[in-house]
Amino acid sequence: MIRKIKEEDLTKVMAIWVKGNFKANNFIDKDYWLEIYNDTKVDFLKKFKTYVYVKDNDILGFISIYENEIKAIYVKESNRNEGIGTKLVNYYRSNLASEEKEIFIKIFEKNMKSIIFFSKLQFKNTKIQLNEKFNESEYVMTWLKD
Repeated sequence: MIRKIKEEDLTKVMAIWVKGNFKANNFIDKDYWLEIYNDTKVDFLKKFKTYVYVKDNDILGFISIYENEIKAIYVKESNRNEGIGTKLVNYYRSNLASEEKEIFIKIFEKNMKSIIFFSKLQFKNTKIQLNEKFNESEYVMTWLKD
């Protein structure tokens, strides 16, 4: 089941987010993710549209959106390759993106697993740019609604 985040979900969501960033973006100092932890926690609950994937009362993944940008999408490591990420993206495309003609996500060039994942979901690399904060190249991947 996919539903809107609740305040009591935050501990589990943030654990998934931290572990996901440590692994997917391991070229960025872990201290950075810990420094932005509290602000991100507030954003997930109050600023972004955040939805969780729940099975047997456990949160297995989430997607967080701001305007038409996917700001975060992570799945518990033990539940990856079960189609949860795809279900979250498709939920967003079907239920939340009704007014947007395009959806995009920024992915570091070194995060090839995410680039491949979004490519399989018909996201196209529309731009390569420098993320000046980290001095790392990132792809802007876009999905256009028919």
